[in-house]
Formats: sequence, C-alpha cells, structure tokens
Amino acid sequence: MKKLLITCLIFAGFVLDLQAQDTLRLNFQEAVQIGLQHNLTLQTLNNQQEVLKIEKKAAQMGHLPSLNLSNNTFRQIGQQFQQVEGELIVTTEANNIITANLNTNMPIFNGARRINTTKATKYFEEAGKNGLDRAAQDVMFNVAQQYLQLLLDQELYLIAMENLENQKKQLEQIEGFVEAGLRTLSDQYNQQSEVARLETVALNAKIQLETDAWTLAETLQLEPNLIPFVEPVSIEPMKSEFLTLPLEELYDLAIQQRKDYKQQELLEQGNKKMIAASRAVLYPQINAFFSYNTFYTSFDERSVNSQLWQIFPQQILGFSLNIPIFNNFNNKADVVRSKVQFQNQQLEKMALERRISQDIKLSYENYKAAIKREEATKVQLKAAVEAQSAISERFRLGVSNFVDLATANQQLVTAQSDYAQALYTLFFQEIILRYALGVLEVEV
Repeated sequence: MKKLLITCLIFAGFVLDLQAQDTLRLNFQEAVQIGLQHNLTLQTLNNQQEVLKIEKKAAQMGHLPSLNLSNNTFRQIGQQFQQVEGELIVTTEANNIITANLNTNMPIFNGARRINTTKATKYFEEAGKNGLDRAAQDVMFNVAQQYLQLLLDQELYLIAMENLENQKKQLEQIEGFVEAGLRTLSDQYNQQSEVARLETVALNAKIQLETDAWTLAETLQLEPNLIPFVEPVSIEPMKSEFLTLPLEELYDLAIQQRKDYKQQELLEQGNKKMIAASRAVLYPQINAFFSYNTFYTSFDERSVNSQLWQIFPQQILGFSLNIPIFNNFNNKADVVRSKVQFQNQQLEKMALERRISQDIKLSYENYKAAIKREEATKVQLKAAVEAQSAISERFRLGVSNFVDLATANQQLVTAQSDYAQALYTLFFQEIILRYALGVLEVEV
C-alpha cells in the first residue's frame, strides 16, 4: 500500500507538471478519432476521392450526346454589304446583329473508347475507396503504436522515480549506519553516487516521455502547445486466435482482407481498360451531329421574333467520319504510355504480394517471441524481487556489502523495466498482426 501511495504521488506530480502546459486528456478511442479527423494524408486522399467520383460520373455521362448553346449580340459599324435585286450595295451604316446557335454531337463508334474509359474510372474509384480504408488503418496503427509507447514511457518513468525514492531512503539508512559505526564512509559515498546516477536516469525518462508525447501531438495534429495525456488501457496478456492458424492460411486471409492489395488489383484492371481505350484512337471515328442556327439584322425591317424563328433559321443534320492516317505518332505514344502504366502497376502488385508475405511471417514469429519474452521477464521480475528483498535484509544486518545491494537494486529495476516493455510489446504484437492481415478494425 505504501509503495502504491508513493507511485501515485510521483505520477500526480508529473501530471501537474504537464498541466503547467496545455494538456488534453485522451483515451485510446478518442485519440484514434482525432487522428482520423486531422491526418493530412487521409484528408488528401479524401479530396482525391472526390476527383475520382467526378471522373467516373463524367465517363458515364460521356455516353450521352453533348449539347451546347451559343449567342452573340453586337453592333457592326462601318461598311455593310447588302444584296438587293441582284446587286451588291456597299453602305456605311450601323448594323445590330443577333446570332443564336444550338449544336449537339453524338459519338456512334469510337473503338469502344467510352465503354473502356467508363469501366476504368469505375475501377479507379473503387481502388480509391480501398486506399482510403487502408490509410485509415495506417492512421490507427500509428496512433496505437505511439499511444502505447507513451504509456510505456509513463510506466518506465514511474519505475525510475520509485527507484530513486527508494535509493534516497536507502541513503538515509546508510548515513544512520555510518553515524552508528556500522558502515564505512565508502558505502555512504557509493550510495550518494548511485542516487545522483538515478536522478539522471529519471530525468532522461521524463525527457523521453515528453518527447513521445509531442510526437503523438504532432500525429494527432493538435493545437500548438497542446500536449496529450493518455489514459491507460488494459494490457493483460492474451493469446490471439490467429496464432492457431498456419502461415499459409494467414497469407490467404491477408490477400482477401488487405485493402491495399485490393487497391492494387483494381488499379491493375483499370489500367488494362485504359490500354483498350487508348487503342481506340487508332480506329475510325463516326459521329452524328445536329446544328440549329439563326440570326437577326437591323437592316431587315421585320420583327426580331419573325427573323429568329421564321425567316433565317437553318438546321443541319449529318454524320462525320474521321480516319486516323498519320498523327505524328501521338496516338502510338498514348498506347505505349498506357502499356507502361499497366506493366508498372503489375510490378507494384507483385512487390506488395512479397511484402505481405514478409509482414505475415515477421509479425507471426515476433508474436510468438513476445509471448515467450513476457513469460521469461515475469519469472525474472519475481526472482529479482526476492533477491533484492533478501540482500537488503542481509545488508541491514551487516552480512552483505554495498556492491551486492547495488547489484540487486539494479537487477530489480532492470527486471521491472524488462517486464513492462515485454507486456506492452506483447499487447502491440496483436495490433501488428491484425494490421498485417488487414483485419485491424478502425474505430469510427
């Protein structure tokens, strides 16, 4: 109970020190939420996704006729040419003119360019969605890593401060022994040196804690001078259900679940369609067109409505055929660029397949190693506690020397730190494995 009280007082003092700055108390879910809302990469991908949606819509609308309306209203001052009774008369006057044009164009055959472009943009939009999902998992993974590191830093700082307080009390005890003639001055000086060393250790632990707190603040894009204070999470060791599966099944699961792999598959299919779309320019193009034109001139005394709608309207309906013969090799260059893009995408996909295989193997083996490390450090800590207690009592009785006591104290602190790190490492290995498998659930 006394040990717990000392620990709480030390931790409360550090919290108050942090609160001298602006602090934001966060639990893990809140940290993830802030990370998802403020992450720059995720915001950029969201903006790009809007472009992909519009491109998909534009490709779908490309199957419909285009329609354009134009109008000009102007005054022409100067020489005017008029044809009257077979003669061309030139006069200098001001002529008010209104023109109106309605044009529509409908592709009939363009080598399936529209169809392939529409399919490609659909694949690209779906790939963008999967990229967004994986980016969200990236954010959660990074936040979890830094959050747990901050919790570990807090634990190590508390261990350092607790050890410092214990050694200060040990120094007071040794000073009493020296005054009573039970210990030599060398023991007192050695203990003073040990206390000074532990003050430096505690200071370094505090600096590391503050540094990692600012790192998390940057990841969460918090306001300047606002530092997060994270709440603890349950880190009880547990065995993942994925460890019961063989590596082959874990790899197959990752191929099915990894959003970045799905993204690469969709990008590959989209680029394949873009090759077909680029080849369309090598084929003849057939388009249907319709044009409606009319105008008004002030030289004609008839009304504006009669001129625009009855006298001067013209309608043009027809088909156009365009056969590419020689276009300075531009069409061929477009096809080659599409092929290269497709080939590069295939390389990206194969590289990701290899990376997934490595991620699964490493996370799987590291998880098993973390379990063994937690079990070993637990035994190490229990033995160190017993050893330190026994040697402390022997030192009090004058049976053991200072070197034995200092060694036992250092071994205890090392065991405490090793066990804390093993616990947090084991807890994080579950997150790493889920991230590698693509089944890490984003807290939305």
